[in-house]
Amino acid sequence: MAKNREPIAKHAKALGISPAVMGYNADPSKSWSGKNTSRNSNNQTRKKKSEYATQLQEKQKVKFVYGVLEKQFRGYYEKAVRMPGKAGDNLLIQLESRLDNVVFRLGYAATRREARQMVNHGHFTVNGRKVNIPSYQVKPGMVIALKESSRSIERFKNNVEANAYHVIPKWLSFDAENLVGKVVAAPVREDVDFPVEEHLIVELYSK
Repeated sequence: MAKNREPIAKHAKALGISPAVMGYNADPSKSWSGKNTSRNSNNQTRKKKSEYATQLQEKQKVKFVYGVLEKQFRGYYEKAVRMPGKAGDNLLIQLESRLDNVVFRLGYAATRREARQMVNHGHFTVNGRKVNIPSYQVKPGMVIALKESSRSIERFKNNVEANAYHVIPKWLSFDAENLVGKVVAAPVREDVDFPVEEHLIVELYSK
């Protein structure tokens, strides 16, 4: 299985994403939309991005945030087009509904990359059954819990304690004492917590 091994902070800066979106601590006093440097500091000398380049960057941004490679991402898009509603919204909702993203959102993992590894290693159950597929699509009413045999692992305890301050999306609930999460509703477009112009991705694939 192919893996994305790109450096997180460097690539996040290039795409204009705060590392905090990826689960990495960032200095709030610094802007991650670009790096100040004396080299090529005159932004006016840079060529304006083409329409294609803008659309491609938006797609790369979303793939990078959720840790999805092209073949799978294209599959999400094709399914999104067939679903009722806006294709762009449907695409993002599918990505938000991935099990690895839910594990990250609940605070079990510090990053989505770590969450993906935890799911792969079989640490979680969905409605009482072990699921080790990061792309597994959760639905309202499903209960995501840490396996009994994994509850003594310090890594999980430390992550939950460290993430106690973070805001859990309203479509999820979490019992930190018992390490049990629940999908209380389907995610909506407004639950995506980073800036993205999904219509550009739809335009790119529609060509």
